[in-house]
Formats: sequence, structure tokens, C-alpha cells
Amino acid sequence: MINKIGFVLVKPQLPENIGFCARALKNFGFKSLDLVNPKKEWPNQKAIATSVGAKDIINKTRVYSHIKDAINKYDVVYASSARKRDINKKHLSFDQFIKSIKINSSKKIGLIFGPEASGLSNEDIAYSNYVFKIPVNKNFESINLSHSVILICFEIFKNFKKNYPKNKKKLNDTISKKSLNTLVNYLENRLEKKGFFSPNEKKKIMLINLRNIFGRLELSHKELRILSSIFSKF
Repeated sequence: MINKIGFVLVKPQLPENIGFCARALKNFGFKSLDLVNPKKEWPNQKAIATSVGAKDIINKTRVYSHIKDAINKYDVVYASSARKRDINKKHLSFDQFIKSIKINSSKKIGLIFGPEASGLSNEDIAYSNYVFKIPVNKNFESINLSHSVILICFEIFKNFKKNYPKNKKKLNDTISKKSLNTLVNYLENRLEKKGFFSPNEKKKIMLINLRNIFGRLELSHKELRILSSIFSKF
């Protein structure tokens, strides 16, 4: 799935941002990064420097003179925009964007991002199927280009990468409820002797809260022994 998704930066202004974007792609397993009319000459040493370990992506990056050529290899194209556009194009919330990616997971998908200062033009967006927006603080909606890219990379990776997050390790050494109840009963008796349950009318609710605390835990036998030793010192 991830290998079917490519990123296109339209008229990026700072080569450093291109390098950061390449690094973001590699962080999450993506491989395709293309440019449309970058402002600075390409290839660029500043982009290579900021890409760190993603130089391989920079080396494979292709430069196009027009967005229509850059997106020819994709079946579906999504355009990132920080603002709602007055154009006849379906605007997706971020959740809708992820759902749409899932629906089109068998297709080749292109994600296009505009220049840092102005974002994509309406003419650029006209080449897309959908427009999506990253939800941010309404009082400050400007996001750095590379930050936008890494957020998208992470969200797609999170939703599509198998075994992410990794399944929680099964605890085979978890104590039985019987052992847990024995521990809590022991603690209750100790607290009773110490006069903890005062006033007496609150004892019931205090015991419920105590059992709720321990009921949420999945203690191992080793942890049970440690707690038993601690409580025995009361």
C-alpha cells in the first residue's frame, strides 16, 4: 500500500524543506518524491544535507515543468490545502481523507503540496480528485511544508502499516483473580487494624475504590510477591 503512494512538491521554495520531506518519507517507508518547478536549481546540496539518511530518495527525485506531467503515473490525486477553496472540488476532512485513501488503496495515489508561502494555486488543485486539510489551530493555520508532509506520512503509516502499533505482548504470567482477591483481602485486614477506614460509614466506598485500583492491574506473580512483602511491613 505505502509503495503505491507518491508525493509531489509543487514549486517548493527552500531546498532544505525538500530534504526534510525526503527524510520524512523514509521515516515511514515511502519512496517516491517528485518536484514541479523548484525555485532553486536541482539537484541541490542543501537538500542533500537536510535529507540525512534519505539521500537515495533525493537521488531518485524527478523534476517536472508542469504538474500534469508529475501526476500522470497516478490514478487518484489528493491536494493539500490550508484553506477552503471556492472551486468545484470535493473537500475532505482529515478523517474522510484517510477513509478515501483506504477505499483507493489498490490504486496508485499521488499527494500534492504547494509552495511554502502560498500553497497550491486553484489551477494546481484542478488536477486533483480531492482536496484535504490538516486540522490545526484556526488562529494559526500555516504549517511548514515538511511538517505537513511528515504528518501525512505518519497518519498513513499508522493506518496501513501491518502490526503498527505492535500487538501488546501477552502476559502469560498474570496472576489469577483468586490470588488478587487474596492480596486485596490481606491488605483490607491490615488497613482495618491500622484504623484506615475512618469514618466507618465510608469503609464500603473506600473498599470499592481500592478494588477498582487493583482490578485494573494485570499483576505478574513476581509483582504479587513484591506487593505482599511491602504490605507485610505495615
